Amino acid sequence: MSALPDWIRAARQHWRWQGHVRPPFAATPGPGQTSVWDFSRPPRLAQDMREVVVRWGDVEVARTRRAVLVLETAHPPSVYLPWHDVVRHLLQPAASSSFCEWKGPVQYWTLMHGDRRLPGVAWSDPQPLAGAEALADCVAFYPAALDCRVNGAAVTPQPGGFYGGWITPELVGPFKGEPGSEDW
Repeated sequence: MSALPDWIRAARQHWRWQGHVRPPFAATPGPGQTSVWDFSRPPRLAQDMREVVVRWGDVEVARTRRAVLVLETAHPPSVYLPWHDVVRHLLQPAASSSFCEWKGPVQYWTLMHGDRRLPGVAWSDPQPLAGAEALADCVAFYPAALDCRVNGAAVTPQPGGFYGGWITPELVGPFKGEPGSEDW
């Protein structure tokens, strides 16, 4: 594999918190809880066998027990679902794209059902960088406008509107996206 371009290396190195030490302002997890400050940078990918269901009103968009979690310092997990477990015809490519210094090129998706549209509600990493290959055949959803559940528990969206993390009851923060978190 070729070396990463300087701009990607620089983007990866600018983060102050890397998951090695929990900062003093982070909540201390209680029994059965996990601090997002113990997640690493670069992010770690983890299989999750819990049932994940994504609904848009009365339409079931996805259901799986094969989610892949992206666990990154200060972030609630981004939950990636295998395309095989998603009602694929409901998603149409959006015009926008971006680049993640950890995962690579990002494609956004619009949910469509009848005359309803929910633009940019999902994203995928079709050609991930080394270390993120497990995401190539998956899609992730922003939970704010959807009913997303993990083992029946409702998901709270990551604050701030930019990130797509899923906050579940076992997680403690504070979470990237809250006011004052710009340099985390």
